[in-house]
Amino acid sequence: MISLRKTVLAAAAAMLLSTPAALADSHGKMTTVGDLTIKHVWARASAGMARAGAAFMQIENKGAEDKLVSASADVSKVVELHTHLMSDGVMRMRQVPNVPVPAGGKAELKPGSYHVMFMGLKEPLKEGQKFPVTLTFEKAGSTTVQVTVKSAGSMGKDAMKGHKMPMKGHDMGGHK
Repeated sequence: MISLRKTVLAAAAAMLLSTPAALADSHGKMTTVGDLTIKHVWARASAGMARAGAAFMQIENKGAEDKLVSASADVSKVVELHTHLMSDGVMRMRQVPNVPVPAGGKAELKPGSYHVMFMGLKEPLKEGQKFPVTLTFEKAGSTTVQVTVKSAGSMGKDAMKGHKMPMKGHDMGGHK
């Protein structure tokens, strides 16, 4: 008879041993363009027949300040750069002209903040799916990254930390 303690220890060991492989699969690929390194590129799976989706990533900069100025992908009719802003006590999503990437720093595109927005999805984003997105930077130029779709519950580390998002009156800026 296997004790509860041994079962728990075995389960914990299995999780710890499988975590690096899972992270390497979804976050292991890095893309470099100029002084920029783009990594941890992912999107959340769409719920049902959702017509919008978003991609998130980390952009590290070893050089002078740069800006992500556009993105394009074949998964949707429209691709825009967005962020969330607090306005009159309500978190609102808004299109932005660019995402700043500070000199010697990084830009975090994450839920509740900057992100690449896909509107008019041609089909739902499914967990495990991969698709290319071309990112264009003001100075570094263009590069294509591979986006991995994760489960709908994926939020990323501290994604909503410090955000108060009352659902009543939540404005998606015209997005459904």
